[in-house]
Amino acid sequence: MASEQQLSAIKGAKVLMVGAGGIGCELLKTLALSGFKDVHIIDMDTIEVSNLNRQFLFRQSHVGQSKAKVARDAVLKFRPNISITPYHANVKDPEFNVDFFKQFNVVLNGLDNLDARRHVNRLCLAAGVPLVESGTTGFLGQVTVHIKGRTECYECQPKPAPKTYPVCTITSTPSKFVHCIVWAKDLLFAKLFGDKNQDNDLNVRASDASSSSQQSEDVFERKNEEDIEHYGRRIFDHVFGYNIELALSNEDTWKNRNRPRPIYSKDVIPVEPVSQNGNQAKNLVAGNPSSISAMASLGLKNPQDLWSLKENSAIFLEALKLFFSKREKEIGNLTFDKDDQLAVEFVTAAANIRASSFGIPLHSLFEAKGIAGNIVHAVATTNAIIAGLIVIEAIKVLQNDIKNYRMTYCLEHPSRKMLLMPVEPFEPNKSCYVCSETPLTLEINTHGSKLKDLVDKIVKAKLGMNLPLIMHGSSLLYEVGDDLEEDEVANYAANLEKVLSELPSPVIGGTILTVEDLQQELKCSINVKHREEFDEEKEPDGMVLSGWTQPLAVEKNGKGSTDNGASTSRVSETTSLVMEDDDELQIIPAQIAKKRKLSDISSAASSDASSFRNEAKFKRKAEEADNNNDVVMLDGGSSENSKKKREQ
Repeated sequence: MASEQQLSAIKGAKVLMVGAGGIGCELLKTLALSGFKDVHIIDMDTIEVSNLNRQFLFRQSHVGQSKAKVARDAVLKFRPNISITPYHANVKDPEFNVDFFKQFNVVLNGLDNLDARRHVNRLCLAAGVPLVESGTTGFLGQVTVHIKGRTECYECQPKPAPKTYPVCTITSTPSKFVHCIVWAKDLLFAKLFGDKNQDNDLNVRASDASSSSQQSEDVFERKNEEDIEHYGRRIFDHVFGYNIELALSNEDTWKNRNRPRPIYSKDVIPVEPVSQNGNQAKNLVAGNPSSISAMASLGLKNPQDLWSLKENSAIFLEALKLFFSKREKEIGNLTFDKDDQLAVEFVTAAANIRASSFGIPLHSLFEAKGIAGNIVHAVATTNAIIAGLIVIEAIKVLQNDIKNYRMTYCLEHPSRKMLLMPVEPFEPNKSCYVCSETPLTLEINTHGSKLKDLVDKIVKAKLGMNLPLIMHGSSLLYEVGDDLEEDEVANYAANLEKVLSELPSPVIGGTILTVEDLQQELKCSINVKHREEFDEEKEPDGMVLSGWTQPLAVEKNGKGSTDNGASTSRVSETTSLVMEDDDELQIIPAQIAKKRKLSDISSAASSDASSFRNEAKFKRKAEEADNNNDVVMLDGGSSENSKKKREQ
């Protein structure tokens, strides 16, 4: 039973919930049943069919509607006397500024991406409002408490960045199925059905494959009046046949690798396949493009079946045919969507054909969809446990019960007979540029890099600023905002294209830049150090930022990454794959850093540290998952040390 003091704190609290998905539904329900009277919810998403297996506040009839609004209506049916205010919006919208955050006693996060989490963290710091963070992945989960000046902020410790793969691995020497998926999704699908003006590595391959009389032609362009069947086979033969033969011509590449085999359509499927027109018509009964299915046309029903090479080839040709015959108006504007059945079928088939060529085990559509759609399947029970822990910590925060704050990890296997492992929060990291305002150092070629490179690759991608303002002394070099005059916008746009050393106020070695985001009320200093050359393999951005919380682990043959898939001018150089569930950011405590806690720890803690040896299992599990192409998000500090458990 809650004490009178707890009940008083609960009833008088004004709470902001960010996210109304898997964790959010459980959290709103728990808040309502715990006695909270004033809850505000922000969520920009609408309900999808795939949400219904765990987001219990939603029903089939709600598909397409706002999550925040439907969640409110559902809870009011069993708790009609509380106030729930929904916002169907992005938490990064200007209306949710520092003044908006200041009206709340505590903020509770149930988000699904790093970018939004960092944004909320900064607004909470600026507003002086406590933040309770959370995350789940399968049976694992965690809840952390962040209080300005008393505990570390969300960004005090490293956060994982998307795994990246060098383009040469993706296009020439794939060794894992995930490489084939990335190739099929981000290169082939994008080239055939996406923006025709955007180059990717397949353009280079097409140019190489063209004869001297055809070099001006795009191999992937469908010719006027060209039969769809002929076009499909031509694409098939080019990417799975000719391009493989072209790669084999470089003998040095295959000295220490297994040689791939070219695959041509005529060798797998008869030249004149049986027409499926009758079945295709059935796909359009509902008039919904997303219901069109190559599997249905070919009579394949079970997505967990492992297709043969012949079946994959048939799906590939059939899917391509259906795109051009039934969804032609969309071609040129399509991007891969895990909920687009035909897109998933095409990518699965293309990845499997390529995998077959390189001797890589094939995968079912169900497995391929999980990899291509960055899906780690959620467990509803874990969400419920984490939601309960969030509310417990929120009540402590409302009571200012600092000594009893806990970061709690939900484990898959018992450690010391515990499935819930609580540890004390840590003090702020004195080198954190977000909450401690420690200066950063940037090594960059000031005579070769443009201001645009600095803005895109550092200020936005790594520092996570949305509306940045960049100053050199009293000179304003760059600013964005709705209140700018036209001449100011033009001036800053012109500055973006200038080399740093040629700006109106030149940026050279020794320059100190002030970078600020007025929306987040975040300011930091960057010490610029001129450097002539960079290692293209290890430093692909052509610049190195020091003093920020670096990403944890990136695949050892990767070329680096950007936080949360943020866009850079390097899109064609690397391709990222991040495994995230639709609604929960996957974070597990792989290893926990050895840092100072809020209270002194006795020497006996050294023996208690042994209880955390099981944490190494998380690291091994993460590595095993990595080997199986499941990218696991790791959170919680240094890979060199383990956290000591506080005496209970």
